Amino acid sequence: MTGRPETARALVLTAPRQIGFLDLEVPRPETNCALLRVEACGLCGTDHEMYTGHLPAAVPLVPGHETVGVIEEVGQAAAARWQVGVGDRVAIECFQSCRRCQPCRTGVYRRCEENGLGTAYGLSPLDTPPSLSGGWAEYHWLGPDTMLVPVPEELEPIDATLFNPVGAGIRWGAELPATGPGEVVAVLGPGIRGLASAAAAREAGAAFVMMTGKGAGDHPRLETAADFGVDLVVDVDDQDPVQALRSATGIRGADVVVDVTANAPSALGQAVDLAAVGGRIVLAGTRNSAETPGFRPDVVIYKELQLIGALGVDTAAYRQALDLVARDQYPFRSVARRVAPLDEADDLLSTMAGESDGAPPVHAVLVPWAGR
Repeated sequence: MTGRPETARALVLTAPRQIGFLDLEVPRPETNCALLRVEACGLCGTDHEMYTGHLPAAVPLVPGHETVGVIEEVGQAAAARWQVGVGDRVAIECFQSCRRCQPCRTGVYRRCEENGLGTAYGLSPLDTPPSLSGGWAEYHWLGPDTMLVPVPEELEPIDATLFNPVGAGIRWGAELPATGPGEVVAVLGPGIRGLASAAAAREAGAAFVMMTGKGAGDHPRLETAADFGVDLVVDVDDQDPVQALRSATGIRGADVVVDVTANAPSALGQAVDLAAVGGRIVLAGTRNSAETPGFRPDVVIYKELQLIGALGVDTAAYRQALDLVARDQYPFRSVARRVAPLDEADDLLSTMAGESDGAPPVHAVLVPWAGR
């Protein structure tokens, strides 16, 4: 590659609320690796929770785990393995897979014995090579254990960052709970992943979908929920969600409950109360707390409930997500979005954490520089 960069500008988190730019070395070319030019990186709750310190992080690190970019340089072995070439736009899976250990061979690569969270892109520290391993940068180094997904030609980079939240909705709202035709689904949390979970449940054949939010700040999101297949919205500050579901459907509980709330310790108790006998509860939103007000463990026994923990997504769901976004059956590309350059990350992250006067965007994206 002509003019190959020796260093790349990256935004580094060094402590809670402490981020700054560093020039990091770009590794030498290798036959089984690639160099990605970052175009956009989506943000989620994990990002602003690491920024504020609510979620411990292995600092210093380059955050960013919802990365979309263009292959700038690729070794021969990597090109053959990934079936990509220079100039191809791809979405990057943050987890890596050795493809050899038992979890990887069975498809559960999030538990890779050589990788896992320790080498996850956007979550691993600078002293875990390569340092240039997060999406908040001009370039992103892709090692041999990387997994990636081609982006459809009709999707621009910023829209393509929806691969992660929409993929999460597909996995959490449909695949993990095995949502089926005619079932009743309750989604707790009206963020982008909640909206995607609702759409995925509807795609799987759900007959009725309810969504909950909390407080006036969630009202704009709840107002758009019908466009994503939601039949009933409930502000839990104003209504009892269990009674609201019964009044609307005459049914005593939801077959599937998907909890995508963040920093909401009481949501677990609501999920258990909402679930029907024999129901399945997907827990995908982190509490960042050991407190569980309103949670009655005995109800799990009496109702014979299944509690399903969900860590991340997978490449199969990412592929489905990109196709679903490109189809425009649901208005994912039209949700309230804020795009900011890396040098405005502080303000955007504070807004996402609810620390600013403005309402947090449904979808937030960082790009390497202004005007991109």
